[in-house]
Amino acid sequence: MRFINVLIADPYPVVVQGLRKVLGAQRNFKIVACCSDGASCIEAIRSLRPDIAILDISMPGVTGLEILSIVNSEGFSTRVVFFTASVDARELVMAAAAGAYGVILKDVAPKILVKSLQQVADGQRVLPLPSAVQVSPEQSAVTENALTVLTDREHQIMRLVSEGLSNKEIGRRLNISDGTIKVHLHHIYQKLEISNRTVLAALAISQNEITGPSDENQVSRIRADWATMTTVNERGGPSSTPRRRKLTYR
Repeated sequence: MRFINVLIADPYPVVVQGLRKVLGAQRNFKIVACCSDGASCIEAIRSLRPDIAILDISMPGVTGLEILSIVNSEGFSTRVVFFTASVDARELVMAAAAGAYGVILKDVAPKILVKSLQQVADGQRVLPLPSAVQVSPEQSAVTENALTVLTDREHQIMRLVSEGLSNKEIGRRLNISDGTIKVHLHHIYQKLEISNRTVLAALAISQNEITGPSDENQVSRIRADWATMTTVNERGGPSSTPRRRKLTYR
């Protein structure tokens, strides 16, 4: 049996203990490290190279999004999943655009948590549905009209950006150069009157551009899973930064 090596990082010991209990009861999950601050989390990822890192998006010291950026820039294969009490639409978009493999709310049922992490281990992304991301009605109406002038290739690139792929990864997927991707993105930004890929990802998700007709079964499956979770609320993180704790290994 191949074990799925998991790192757990959260500033609250009760959350870490809860995750250890849930995942420890599964035969194919192996917890390789637990830590309570961003710096220790990065250290553990670098030394242990876990398959999955489950992080609070608001880790003290180094945030979850910053950890994800480091994982991507250093080329680690670790798949980052954010496990958070609440998250706003902007953070959801940023997480998706940055390449997170999942965003899971902390009040999810244990069986859904395990199923979601198994999907991540299998290479699937477990991210909120398009309806979770809010774009203003005016911007949505303008964008819906503007999307009709995008070429098929530009629609492809828009979808891949919303899945969190980098220009290099998009180029490999479409068998075209990084330079060509940059040119396409420049044209997309001009047509949609936007300035960066984070906004592009938000618009793609809000307009259902992240999925195509061939993905209907996958969308239905993810919708059923995420229906058990709470809706997105305004973020409310801790008011103080917990004291750094020593990284522990199991």
